[in-house]
Amino acid sequence: MFTKCAVFASGGGSNFQALLDRRGAGDLHVDFALAVGNNSAAGAFERARAHGVPTLHTAPSHFEDEAAYAKSLLSALKAAGAELLILAGYMKKLPPPVVAGYRNKIINIHPGLLPAFGGKGMYGMNVHKAVLEYGAKLSGVTAHFVDDEYDHGPIILQKPVPVLDGDTEQTLAARVLKAEHEYFWQAVEAVASGRVRVDGRVVSLRL
Repeated sequence: MFTKCAVFASGGGSNFQALLDRRGAGDLHVDFALAVGNNSAAGAFERARAHGVPTLHTAPSHFEDEAAYAKSLLSALKAAGAELLILAGYMKKLPPPVVAGYRNKIINIHPGLLPAFGGKGMYGMNVHKAVLEYGAKLSGVTAHFVDDEYDHGPIILQKPVPVLDGDTEQTLAARVLKAEHEYFWQAVEAVASGRVRVDGRVVSLRL
């Protein structure tokens, strides 16, 4: 089953590239219908154009209020035929009408093992800094469904990454990002192929 996906990204788009590569290799069976970003200079847009994926630069600041933003975004997603939303390094919170319209059809990748080191402000280097300051021996990646709270939705997949003696935020970030590239596509494929079922906050994965 091929599912039309809209990918949301704010930065360089390395996770998007990893998904594009897996699709090109025949491992990931989805179509990328739209690339959405809030930063016009985001490298993710260049990656999308290089693969013929339509792009949309939009942000809440472009509209008079959140309701207008949500309406515009939902309209664009509908026009693109998007069935599944993938947040691949997206730094904005989706408006409630979009979350409601795509309930259990929005996947995010988080650079930590949720529920620890999650929540508002816990993104990017902030996560790795918190992990090191706490003295945790494991970090990792979490792919999860998105709901109305930050980093809160049902977990689809988690993979641990060791925290090594002498790690800096940068060295830990690099190791975690490698794991994101290696495993995020598996969560996307599982959801897109219908192998994931959600009952409340419990996720069942059919292998």
